[in-house]
Amino acid sequence: MNLHQFRFVQEAVRRNLNLTETAKALYTSQPGISKAILELEEELGVDIFVRHGKRLKRVTEPGLDVLKSVEIILREVANLKRIGEEFSKQDAGRLSIAATHTQARYILPDAVAQLSKRLPKVKISLHQGTPEQVAQMLLDDTADIGIATESLADVEELVTLPCYEWQHVIVMPHDHALATVERPSLEQLAELPLISYQAAFTGRKRIDQAFAQRRLTPNIVLEAIDSDVIKTYVRSGLGVGVVAEMAMASEPPNGELISKPAAHLFGTNTTRVAFRRGAYLRSYVLTFAELLSDRLSRHLIERAMNSSGDSYEL
Repeated sequence: MNLHQFRFVQEAVRRNLNLTETAKALYTSQPGISKAILELEEELGVDIFVRHGKRLKRVTEPGLDVLKSVEIILREVANLKRIGEEFSKQDAGRLSIAATHTQARYILPDAVAQLSKRLPKVKISLHQGTPEQVAQMLLDDTADIGIATESLADVEELVTLPCYEWQHVIVMPHDHALATVERPSLEQLAELPLISYQAAFTGRKRIDQAFAQRRLTPNIVLEAIDSDVIKTYVRSGLGVGVVAEMAMASEPPNGELISKPAAHLFGTNTTRVAFRRGAYLRSYVLTFAELLSDRLSRHLIERAMNSSGDSYEL
């Protein structure tokens, strides 16, 4: 029984039981992986996989328990490596961040710049995706820290903490008829062509819920994941935009667009940071989290990581 066998089992499951893809990912041969898994099954006395010929079809019931143990073992091995690196290189390494587009575009730049200035030997990798992809990158150890508004708190294997609150704003050209209305209503918005985020992004769920509760059907003429794209089409006259307020922070006061707060329509949203439960967090990961929000402290994060709750509220 060895770590190679454990890695082969874990990667085979990650690759949907495709041993060809597993072999490519681990830079080894398919027969070698098959042999190693068979030897592990023989040593354990249970079948981890159901087979059809040489192909793996599904994970067996005892195989699911084996997989859980394998993941714990490999996670602890990774933690041991990180501990060694932590003490041998206190201020060097690679920080991997997973974030949605809005967070990467508007929230992360200041914290990333500060970290690079404070710890120049720490290299940074930024991965963008949907909230679900952000969660998966944390679970797969692709990322050390994740930042998103939706979904993260729903994942049992993640520890999440609130980072900051924000609201949507309604965006329009200066000469739009809605520009003179101090507090636009949902009824008024429902009569206009709207441009906003795709369903999985940046609080879109709250927008849909607000209209549904009033039994209104919004006329969404364009959906995008990028706030800048939404603003571009608002400028073109396609419709009125609904975007996150931080997307308007860089707009000049006398620019083409104006915005109106929409918390009275869509409520407020909470962006959260997340870490994989049980992960060893290197010092610069904690430093970055502290730079990201004054709500986050090293002590608070460590306390949350040692807690049994799925998410942590301040």
